[in-house]
Amino acid sequence: MTPPPTPEHGSAAAVAPLPNGSGSAVTAPRRPWALGLGLCLLAALLALLGLGVGSSGLEPIWRLWADPVAAQIVWDIRAPRTLGAWAAGALLGLAGAVAQGLFRNPLADPFLLGSAAGAALAVALTLAGFGVSLFALEWLVRLGLTAAAFVGAVAAVLLTLALARGVQHTLRLLLAGVVVGMVLGALSSAVTLAAPATLAPMQAFMLGSTGFIGWPALGLMAAVGALCVCAGVALAKVLDGLSLGEDTAQSLGLPLAPLRVALVVLLALATGTAVAQTGLIAFVGLVAPHLVRALIQTTHGWLLPLASLMGGVLLLAADLLARALLAPQEIPVGVLTAVLGGGYLLWLMRRRAP
Repeated sequence: MTPPPTPEHGSAAAVAPLPNGSGSAVTAPRRPWALGLGLCLLAALLALLGLGVGSSGLEPIWRLWADPVAAQIVWDIRAPRTLGAWAAGALLGLAGAVAQGLFRNPLADPFLLGSAAGAALAVALTLAGFGVSLFALEWLVRLGLTAAAFVGAVAAVLLTLALARGVQHTLRLLLAGVVVGMVLGALSSAVTLAAPATLAPMQAFMLGSTGFIGWPALGLMAAVGALCVCAGVALAKVLDGLSLGEDTAQSLGLPLAPLRVALVVLLALATGTAVAQTGLIAFVGLVAPHLVRALIQTTHGWLLPLASLMGGVLLLAADLLARALLAPQEIPVGVLTAVLGGGYLLWLMRRRAP
């Protein structure tokens, strides 16, 4: 079904705060750093809660540290998982902001253009080649999965761009992304059927989980995330120029061709790294930039790091709920983000309906 027309990011409607129920604008902080500070404090609070959530529900952290065995569990399992959930969400939030700015469409997300399907296919091929479980890999093999997911995501995005003949036609771009995603998804299923040993780990990969993130994976995501945020801020003026239109960006003297390549690589690197460690987690990359723009009007120089912080908070909160709601059982965090994110978008559509 053809997606409804949406305002481009250069227009006032794209950056205006959401109306509230009375018709007046939502009050937004006047300084971007205030929102950033609030998101950091909220992330710290959620991280403390995450350290205390286990199979028996929420436990006081100070009691856990008094028990050496419990303290070891917190340090080896809960701490890297909690911080890893934030890091993966930050990568997805940044990737979503880059995708929406690059393609000038608020419906774009890291997975819409086939990057997730490409990463999944690369991971499936890697698993079939190694013949080992996805979540029982040592650090070097985990790095290999990240590299495979990165290559797969880059290849899928480039294939989408080639089929769409650039990014000028939004509808063609979205349709190309759907086609690439479906074809690569079918190939992933074929690989899984050809190598039945990969069926269980690929199911976990498709549902999304932060339960197997360790310190090495956290360090890798943190390093890639810092690199991506710095690169994104450096390329923010390009996204600002593109938001004003193709002709305006060219009149500013921006070398669009190489800068687009840099943005695509940034998008694929952030998406591929997060996907390789957590699997497919939906809606975080799409919703995080929307929430930032609903709270504050700013340029991409602030939007990218703020969307990254918002994505970290969203996935951290979702991971906390996934562990706590049905403890000792656990809901796949990708399922929870899909339900919550879909509900948010439906609510947003209802509020904006005439």
